[in-house]
Amino acid sequence: MKFSTRVNGKLLLTGEYFVMDGATALALPTRYGQKMTASDGDEPNVLHWLSYDHEGICWFDGRFGLSDFSILTADGSEPNKIAEQLQKILLATRKLNAKFLTDTTTGVKVETHLEFPRNWGLGSSSTLVTMLAEWAVVNPYSLLEATFKGSGYDIAAATASGPMLYRRFHGRPQSEVSSFNPNFRHQLYFVYLNQKQDSRDALVHYMVTPLEQREIPLARITQITFNIAQYTQTLEDFEELIAEHEALVQTVVQQPRAKDCLFADYWGEVKSLGAWGGDFVLVTSNEPEEKTRQYFAEKGFETVISYDEMILH
Repeated sequence: MKFSTRVNGKLLLTGEYFVMDGATALALPTRYGQKMTASDGDEPNVLHWLSYDHEGICWFDGRFGLSDFSILTADGSEPNKIAEQLQKILLATRKLNAKFLTDTTTGVKVETHLEFPRNWGLGSSSTLVTMLAEWAVVNPYSLLEATFKGSGYDIAAATASGPMLYRRFHGRPQSEVSSFNPNFRHQLYFVYLNQKQDSRDALVHYMVTPLEQREIPLARITQITFNIAQYTQTLEDFEELIAEHEALVQTVVQQPRAKDCLFADYWGEVKSLGAWGGDFVLVTSNEPEEKTRQYFAEKGFETVISYDEMILH
């Protein structure tokens, strides 16, 4: 047995939350992703799973029975929680493909390697689902629905070659290549807010909002997405659109903007990406890069990544 693959991480530039209700979103695949290899193991009837972080340190080491994916051993960071979560994904994969790992007489060894820190929120779960679906030859969106839920934009981004427009039409995923490649991208940066946000918790908060209230901004959110993706030529126009987008999202999620909370004196715009309250924000700047980085460093935010370094395009 020999299988290997690599997929992209993801960021959602527009349409957060509202993509669940049919809005068109602009999704950005990242240059950082995750790799997976599978090969014959050395223990019959055992799946030996090893997960490594971006520094090559093993953060999970687990062994599962191949017949029913029963947990045999688990070591590492939060080993029981991770083992149970992985077991759930493996069982869901076999439910979609009853022959998954049933025809091997030897053991199986799997290694995953993240290319970004685990707390960055670039899609350690969605990349895993995508890779497992590819290995088991099952529909990745079906596997996502059976495990982590969500809109599925992260699954689409995992195998995209560049920015893409994504929506759920009658609950089914649709994506197409976007020409978004702004000539002002050297004035865009991604700032890590030093805390990982659980997007599932954030979605629960959003989904309890009455549907009629969530639907009010839908059309405008979609229009902003298309305007940004296809027509925005200047940084000033882009800033106006993302500021309007932030205001529309705020009317529903009832949370303060990241700019208001953390960067009220910042000269550019700040756009939350995905679930509000954590992970990365996109910031604009018409000042030199050194000054921009210095501003965020003085606020305690050392991780500032340029657009070209982060985004696959």
